[in-house]
Amino acid sequence: MYAITIPEPGGPEALVWAEVPDPVPGEGEVLVEVVASAVNRADLLQRQGFYDPPPGTSPYPGLECSGRIAALGPGVAGWAVGDEVCALLAGGGYAEKVVVPAGQLLPVPEGVDLATAGALPEVVCTVWSNIFMIAHLRPGETLLVHGGASGIGTMAIQLAKAVGARVAVTAGGPEKLARCAELGADILIDYREQDFVEELAKATDGAGADVILDIVGAKYLERNVKALAVSGRLVVIGLQGGVKGELNLGALLAKRAAVMATTLRARPVDEKAAIVAAVREHVWPLIGAGTVRPVVDRTLPLNDAAEGHRALESGSHVGKVLLLAPQD
Repeated sequence: MYAITIPEPGGPEALVWAEVPDPVPGEGEVLVEVVASAVNRADLLQRQGFYDPPPGTSPYPGLECSGRIAALGPGVAGWAVGDEVCALLAGGGYAEKVVVPAGQLLPVPEGVDLATAGALPEVVCTVWSNIFMIAHLRPGETLLVHGGASGIGTMAIQLAKAVGARVAVTAGGPEKLARCAELGADILIDYREQDFVEELAKATDGAGADVILDIVGAKYLERNVKALAVSGRLVVIGLQGGVKGELNLGALLAKRAAVMATTLRARPVDEKAAIVAAVREHVWPLIGAGTVRPVVDRTLPLNDAAEGHRALESGSHVGKVLLLAPQD
């Protein structure tokens, strides 16, 4: 098979479409012939040499895919060769074939075509696990999403609105904010022109956000704590603004608030399976009903993954960048 390889870390040009050995499914795994994958920030970090895949997993980038089951490993039940699926991966989505633990498979949701389903698993599992399973966002609460026009952001807006929460977003510029509003965002903050702490305070009569989903990290830490409501929960899932910040514990104590930081890729297989099961139970019906939908900015050939990486790095996208594998 062919896959996107990274012979040496570097810029987008470091991604090389090359022939590699076919993967073989082991106990509890399935082999999927890939139809589509999608570009995630973690892929950019892996390409740069900053985010190695977990030990024993595929060395190729790609944290999600859609496709058809080509073979079943020993001990797999409930799936059959030919089933159309999408999957949460630890890596390997940028390839013609990938091996997946069976617990990380999802059926293609009703109303979504097979290729577009490749843009769902990573973003939905990230949003559901962090906002609902960890931060326990409830109806009537306010969620602040940094990077509202990103793949994570566009899904977070929709899922939070679907459960009856109020949604504030930060994004760069009126066009991106308009797209966020179309998806249901209530409070629109241009981080280039406005201070999100001040704007959120105005919009909530000083109450702040009950939950903040943050992709920035250290740069926003102090202001995120200021923006939290009493008993608020800050969940950090990205470090685009650095890894070290100063945390005012007094401010945190005064608000009886919590700061949490999580990753998805390195979690044990059983934890990922539990998240996938929760997504299938709670999110797939919303997608099937049309309440929530994948947002795809553009599609590109998988062997041109470098262009997808450039799109993410430029910040020109809204939603996901989808990569289509070559089909016979």
